[in-house]
Amino acid sequence: MSNRDDEYYERDERRSPRRRDDRYDDRYDDRYDERYEDDYDDREVRRPARRDGARSASGASHSASRSSASHSSSRNAAGHSSSRSSQGSRSSGSRSASSRSSQGRSSRGGNGHGGNGGKKKSSTKAIVLLVAEVLVACILVYVAYTLFFKVDVTKVGKVNLNEEEITKSISETVANNQEMSGYTNIALFGVDARDEQLTKNTRSDTIMIASINNATGDIKLCSVYRDTYLNLSNDTYTKCNAAYAQGGPLQAISMLNMNLDMDIQDFVTIGFRGLTDVVDALGGVTIDVTDAEISHLNNYQATMAQELKLNYTPVTSAGVQTLNGLQATAYCRIRYTAGDDFKRAERQRTVLMACMEKAQGMSYSQLETVANKAFGETYTSFDLDEILALLKNITNYKIVDNNGFPYEEMRATGTMGKAGSCVLPKDLQSNVKWLHQFLFDDSSYEVSPDVQKYSEKIAADVSKYIGG
Repeated sequence: MSNRDDEYYERDERRSPRRRDDRYDDRYDDRYDERYEDDYDDREVRRPARRDGARSASGASHSASRSSASHSSSRNAAGHSSSRSSQGSRSSGSRSASSRSSQGRSSRGGNGHGGNGGKKKSSTKAIVLLVAEVLVACILVYVAYTLFFKVDVTKVGKVNLNEEEITKSISETVANNQEMSGYTNIALFGVDARDEQLTKNTRSDTIMIASINNATGDIKLCSVYRDTYLNLSNDTYTKCNAAYAQGGPLQAISMLNMNLDMDIQDFVTIGFRGLTDVVDALGGVTIDVTDAEISHLNNYQATMAQELKLNYTPVTSAGVQTLNGLQATAYCRIRYTAGDDFKRAERQRTVLMACMEKAQGMSYSQLETVANKAFGETYTSFDLDEILALLKNITNYKIVDNNGFPYEEMRATGTMGKAGSCVLPKDLQSNVKWLHQFLFDDSSYEVSPDVQKYSEKIAADVSKYIGG
């Protein structure tokens, strides 16, 4: 099944033909660099392990602060589960093998006509069965290891990120920055996944940073345009949404931390069905739909409804109205109007803000129902208990501003060879300074040496294709 949103859209025959702007083509080579390897081990650990202080909120903002003990508990629980699964598999295999071997011996003992040939055949069959059962047991043990140790999943929707790898992606400049210490930053990923594949091998069509002021509860949202030409965190430069496809949320977070001088340690990933169900659970969201958006919105939801096996209701008129889950998800995907992908990222922020506004008018019991329903359709570093604790104080949060990176006045678009059509930060350093002013009100921020290096590399690459 194709992962391209434009191919997904174009399968609907009702889409009116129009020539797309070749200056901003979202295609890029899906054949990721096979030389890619996780080289975090070569990067020095620049700061102590996760700061618990960043988890704590003054007042009502962060009653969901986590301690290292809770992470340890989760990991221990996962380990015990794996141990039980492994032991159960081995025990089951042993009992089955023993039982069948006994049956084989009994059968051979009672057969007076088979002679030595019968015994040999039965013995060979028993050995084959035993080997097969041992292999099955080994496979079950491996599956248990993968689920509970390697991925470290403790419950549906929850993943424990490797904190040591995350800290390696946070520069010393950021770790020592006082202006950032009062904020909690969360990465929000929306993936082009119709098969509930949320972990990796799928592109992050939505990349957003939610920065929370711990003292006031004020939230600022910043989209990072998916086609922005950045370092994927392994010294490969291409569209930044390839980071999630190559290494899942761990690499995508590392990419954001390294290129933008950020301190992000948590994430939430959601796919098409997940967003659809969340909006429906909220009772829909209020959106102002324009005439230019109607046909594209309906075409998107028509094809999505077929893929997700859902019914859909066409939007018939422009204006402020309540969109259901499928309609709101389709609205988030529109990019064939003025503004192209930049406008699409703005629509995604609009829907997120509308969800927040709707949630603030609901009771805690209603929100608990929404969270429980959505949790199994998300992939996140948060426990369900933490999410519920945050929801208790949702009225204390307020989205006060939103924007996109690179900043409008400091970006360009162009074709970058194999990477294809990209969004180009004219000067990465200047854009990072703007970002810290926007998110943290830090007008005097000086970027890290790493960002300076990445900025020089990007400028050199850009000059090869579209001039200085």
